[in-house]
Amino acid sequence: MEAFASDNLLALIDLAGLKDRLFARRGGRMGSIGEKRVREDEGGVGSEKEKRSVTETACSDLTDSVGDGAGVVMKALSRAERERRITDAIQTVLECLEEDPSREGLRKTPSRYAKALMDFTDGYRTNLREVVGDAEFEESHSEIVFLSNVEVHSLCEHHMVPFHGKCHIAYIPNGKVIGLSKLARITELFSRRLQIQERLTREIAEAVQEAIDPLGVAVFMEASHMCMVMRGVKKTSAKTVTMSMIGCFKNEDHRRSEFMNLVKGASK
Repeated sequence: MEAFASDNLLALIDLAGLKDRLFARRGGRMGSIGEKRVREDEGGVGSEKEKRSVTETACSDLTDSVGDGAGVVMKALSRAERERRITDAIQTVLECLEEDPSREGLRKTPSRYAKALMDFTDGYRTNLREVVGDAEFEESHSEIVFLSNVEVHSLCEHHMVPFHGKCHIAYIPNGKVIGLSKLARITELFSRRLQIQERLTREIAEAVQEAIDPLGVAVFMEASHMCMVMRGVKKTSAKTVTMSMIGCFKNEDHRRSEFMNLVKGASK
């Protein structure tokens, strides 16, 4: 199984078109790895220890290069090709779990999961400008705008299991308002990525600020994390609360109090 995994990972690196980039990035050091791989293919490097060494070093260099290597390559791939690669990877996962991917109940699971995962992470493939569009309007309204109980579903980046809950979003216009549905779509944009709740809360607030430059933005989020419910401490009733305040909500006590009172009312 270890030899199978090693060969598969090296093949995946080759398929991703990263091998040459990684060799160049390491200024020749990776060249020795490539030579070892050739010798292995020719029968010159046969031990499992050497195969693991090749794989581990390649993994390390691949991790180091994600910012300017893997991401660039993946963006160039079609959705169908990405789904195919995820499907192959999930087939391997099932095998590592000592399951039989060919049995009836699992036969289509890898492809189903691939499609679902691409949907869960669709936020990587769109941006704020596309989401907001032309839904910005000149308006003299100067009091709080508050949208409550916006559902949130995301994947924790630490375990890739869901967390879900609700958030409340408020802003004070500065001569411009945004379509209410766009606040929900902004939440969706950032929640459909691998996330932690703290960052997700901040990104929603910063996106509203960027979109219409209001006098202030406040976001309150409460969520339940499956990584705490299904595994680890297994605390089924635990909830995590995060907040992000910008502008007048951060600097003016009465605005913060106004927002929190609205949150309390919406949470009853």
